[in-house]
Amino acid sequence: MPKTKSAADQGIELAPQPQSSHSPELLEQVAALPLLPGVYRYFDAQGGLLYVGKAKSLKKRVSSYFQKNHDGTRIGHMVSKIVRMETTVVRSEAEALLLENNLIKTQNPRFNILFRDDKSYPYLKLTGQAVSKKKMPIAGIEPAPNAIKSVVPTEFPRIVYYRGAVDKRHRFFGPYPSAWAVKETIQLLQKVFKLRTCEDTVFANRTRPCLLYQIKRCSAPCVSHINEAAYAQDVNNAERFLRGETQAILDELQTAMMAHAEKLEFELAAELRNQISALSRVLHTQAMDTAEDKDVDILAAKVQGGKACVNLAMVRGGRHLGDRPYFPAHVDDASTTDVLEAFIAQHYIDVPAPPVLILSEKVDTELIGLLTEQTGIKITALHQPREQRKAWLEMAQKNADIQLARLLAEEGSQQSRTRALADALDLALEDLSLLRIECFDISHTAGEATQASCVVFEGHKMKSADYRRYNIEGITGGDDYAAMKQVLTRRYSKLIEAARNNEAKLPDLVLIDGGKGQISSAKEVFEALGLDLGLLVGVEKGEGRKVGLEELVFADGREKVYLGKDSAALMLIAQIRDEAHRFAITGMRAQRAKVRTGGSKLEEIAGVGAKRRAKLLQRFGGIRGVAAASVEDIATVDGISKELAQEIYRALH
Repeated sequence: MPKTKSAADQGIELAPQPQSSHSPELLEQVAALPLLPGVYRYFDAQGGLLYVGKAKSLKKRVSSYFQKNHDGTRIGHMVSKIVRMETTVVRSEAEALLLENNLIKTQNPRFNILFRDDKSYPYLKLTGQAVSKKKMPIAGIEPAPNAIKSVVPTEFPRIVYYRGAVDKRHRFFGPYPSAWAVKETIQLLQKVFKLRTCEDTVFANRTRPCLLYQIKRCSAPCVSHINEAAYAQDVNNAERFLRGETQAILDELQTAMMAHAEKLEFELAAELRNQISALSRVLHTQAMDTAEDKDVDILAAKVQGGKACVNLAMVRGGRHLGDRPYFPAHVDDASTTDVLEAFIAQHYIDVPAPPVLILSEKVDTELIGLLTEQTGIKITALHQPREQRKAWLEMAQKNADIQLARLLAEEGSQQSRTRALADALDLALEDLSLLRIECFDISHTAGEATQASCVVFEGHKMKSADYRRYNIEGITGGDDYAAMKQVLTRRYSKLIEAARNNEAKLPDLVLIDGGKGQISSAKEVFEALGLDLGLLVGVEKGEGRKVGLEELVFADGREKVYLGKDSAALMLIAQIRDEAHRFAITGMRAQRAKVRTGGSKLEEIAGVGAKRRAKLLQRFGGIRGVAAASVEDIATVDGISKELAQEIYRALH
């Protein structure tokens, strides 16, 4: 067998072992890496994931961390903590890019720049299959001979706001940066092309036009006030409008209007004239329109004070749809270019990339090439645009500056509140970003559907991922003291065990929404579990239950404290308490609604999740309506197959 070459023979100079803090096994593993594309992961002594990276050549890329001097930098701090490494070889650098950013999003490594966005992008959905791309003649729009007749909803597509996974049964346009942008576009399409927005069940059961027809926002296909060919033409023109073919639409409508006028068909010509006028007004109000660019993303990055903002502005179909700011975590000393490249790599995994990106910083051309290979679309990145594109970029940069300034101001205010609370309660913490506060509240209506909420404040902000709700059972309805005992026992009996195994952290402060009675109940639980009573503080309503007059009640015997109406500490406590109340009451209302409507019956059916359940209840007006519906009616709900409809029908009967 051929002899394996050493690291020196392969041209890789690892740092001499006497000067390195890394084990010989780790350095040997680095030397043995292949010259192939892949993804590498670094871990610390506790097994925590430090960093995820991609490489065209694993050997060259990983070795660079151990041969160069990174002292005093974020990378140097990370390298000093590496004790273990894992690698995955892939077929191409594009595949490495995809795997790297999937791991970053799911594993949350400590030293990677991380963009979080739990919200999916909204789309505009046009139901039904696509209209033929061949140019359609302008159809007549006179009412059909029969004023009222049975009409099939699928023959007349509807436009609707949509958020979720796209499928091939319908046409989707977007994504849009906000729900407002989608709804504004729908209103424009209603004004110009008069497409329907009603549910299929409503459409199929109309006997006369609705209000939208009266205000000229719908052509009333439900009662045959427009024939199928004319409506199909409006749908086709709406699609072309969304793709930016506005001038061609105007020219065709103008030609058709003149043709009707020459034939003395003045009513039809007037209808087209009104449509042309409406479309012209829409184009006039869209000051950002351009005939040159159809689909463009404008990205502007700003880094300041250890924080960063990437402002994404979207142009779709030649129309500027608005923008959306993103604030990454783990920025530290990263450059603006680093932040922008991280955003591009992570964002366009889940969101389709347009053919043109206008960027505030010059990024690695290899990254754009990998994005092109990954998406199958030729993507062009422009760093120093001109004319209209330059105006777009300047607007995006201005918005990034404003959003980042707002974030820094808010965080500065929040940090001052945290400091004020720590000083007021003598909390001994060197790093206030580690201060963890948990707050509990009980909510019910006359004892019905009692729920307890636990919200968490950490890192100077509410940590919604750690929120928890608890269904309270086995107590007398309305007994808040018993409910508080139950939730604290359930919460901290498990948390103490997890903390012993270093799997969780106990809070530094526990807030209870209530006065002496609630604190007495909580004190019993803390004493039984052996927890420090100094952690336990009640927030008691002031005189007349007025905001700003709250007093703090302590479980360890200290006297009640009034911090003052303008106290920053009291503002923070009120913020956390109000969030616990909001979280508890929304959960209680949902639980109560489920009990009253019988929605829990649907939960027991395999394949019916929260989204499908909501669609069913919305379509049929409640569980009784679903139970009264036939299999065929249930199958008309979006996302419900014929087989699942049969299962639902059997379960409810």
